[in-house]
Amino acid sequence: MQTADIDVSAIPVTMRAAVYRGESVVSVEEIPTPAIGRGEILVRVEACGICHTDLKKIEYNLLDPPRIYGHETAGVVAAVGSDVTRFRPGDRVVAFHHIPCLNCFYCQRKFYAQCPVYKRVGITAGFEPAGGGFAQYVRVMDWIVERGVEKIPDGVSFERATLVEPLNTCLKAVVQCDPQPGDFVVVLGQGPIGLIFTMLARRTGARVAVTDTIPERLAIATRCGAEFAWDPRSVNLSAEIKKRTERRGADLVIVAASVPGIVQQAIACSRPGARILLFAQTSPAERIEASGADICAEERTLFGCYSASVDLQKESAALVFSGALPLEELISHRLPLVKICSGFDLALHPGPKSLKIIVQPQRWL
Repeated sequence: MQTADIDVSAIPVTMRAAVYRGESVVSVEEIPTPAIGRGEILVRVEACGICHTDLKKIEYNLLDPPRIYGHETAGVVAAVGSDVTRFRPGDRVVAFHHIPCLNCFYCQRKFYAQCPVYKRVGITAGFEPAGGGFAQYVRVMDWIVERGVEKIPDGVSFERATLVEPLNTCLKAVVQCDPQPGDFVVVLGQGPIGLIFTMLARRTGARVAVTDTIPERLAIATRCGAEFAWDPRSVNLSAEIKKRTERRGADLVIVAASVPGIVQQAIACSRPGARILLFAQTSPAERIEASGADICAEERTLFGCYSASVDLQKESAALVFSGALPLEELISHRLPLVKICSGFDLALHPGPKSLKIIVQPQRWL
């Protein structure tokens, strides 16, 4: 595997970063380039995807400032600390910002996202660790270096590599849902995450129907494997699904968007005994109302899945790197760091042509 050219002596003392300052404000500033210690690596960030979990933290001021967000990070190893043997300057890598301890109560039961070590963010560009990918360099801490960094093969773009982490989160959920060949699966919402769900569900042999209010996203969903693609404002979703399932309803519904009433919609279009996955309901302020009979008497399973699985890390990387999925369909914008707030606005208010937005911190214009 080839490495990129890196002049370790050329690592700057300061760098540009998008710093969250509170009150939903993010500003591009010059700050010190992070120093690394034993067992750590410094990565020059070439691309970082904008994720809605970071946007929620910024929009609703969920964490104290200052912080540098961004966790879908791909780049080049710029320097390595003592005791690092698996990586060297010039290696092209993607890094996960959460890795579990593998020993605690939750890890033993494979609820990795609940592990106290997992909840500690292991990548920072400065300040309290928060991912740091919206900066030119990030410090990757030792426990992440040990188990949370994957090398990017030759010929794979940094932009594509940023999708390893989000794809892992979706793959974890699909494994948990366990759709069977012939199952009728509905994916509500066809943003980047919903589209990944569509691709992965189709790979299981399930029949896939999707919804979104943006026609262009429905067209992409069809190319990604959806058999049916509907705007829920213009069709009776429950009736359309029952028409195609011998009047039963969907076997599995994946809720990949967060709008009022969407969980009730998921229940309405599913059959008794169905599984309903909540994937986008991450805000503590969000409340869900449902009929007890819809869950209890009709024996539906309503459950959640959150974040990535270390068990699926290599599989998710292989899916992204191999080209087995049409992931390039997802990337709509590549923006320099100075335009990151425009990227946030695009992600929060998507238009016909906006999907996954990638920030390229080494670009200035």
